[in-house]
Amino acid sequence: MADWVTISALATAGGTLVLAGATFASVKSANRAARVAERSLLVGLRPLLMPSRIEDATQKVGFVDGKWLHVAGSSAAAEISGEAVYLAISLRNVGSGIAALHGWRFIPGRDTSRDHPDPSTYTRLTRDIYIAAGDIGFWQGSFREPSSDEFSSARAAIEARGDGFSVEVLYGDLEGGQRVISRYHLAPRDDGAWLASAGRHWNVDLPDPR
Repeated sequence: MADWVTISALATAGGTLVLAGATFASVKSANRAARVAERSLLVGLRPLLMPSRIEDATQKVGFVDGKWLHVAGSSAAAEISGEAVYLAISLRNVGSGIAALHGWRFIPGRDTSRDHPDPSTYTRLTRDIYIAAGDIGFWQGSFREPSSDEFSSARAAIEARGDGFSVEVLYGDLEGGQRVISRYHLAPRDDGAWLASAGRHWNVDLPDPR
């Protein structure tokens, strides 16, 4: 005679196994959908800063001591006084999210290295600067210690003009993530201004696409 107790137990075990498999597949699918949704959300928040276009409007950039620089499209401005070196770059956010600027680094001459220092070593901005998606804005920085090596180095690079100088800007999305470091080179123009161009972009919080 058939052992119905055994058959019933096997059937129950089989049903449980099928249910477990279906549950696993459902959870895996849900996790995959959640990751896709998260990536879509991050893409919607991701900024990317490039030099603005030549036809973009000139921007007036103010400093805490009352100094003002006028920065034309696709350009940078650099001025020196006895107490400070003033710098500004006209930028355009070509990404899809608001850019929040965090810090910066000045490099004399043209920097073609493939790596960047630890982001924690960058000079922090003294005020919050935001650039909306699809809009123009600016980065600004200054050196205010005439006796420091950084002040002397920046002053020499600006006065010599020569190969110009480079600036790396650290920024991220409005939520404080997806940090990016963008390197810009500022080349001297015949009219005394500086032409801005982008050299390299690094993802700090995301895998490097290269």
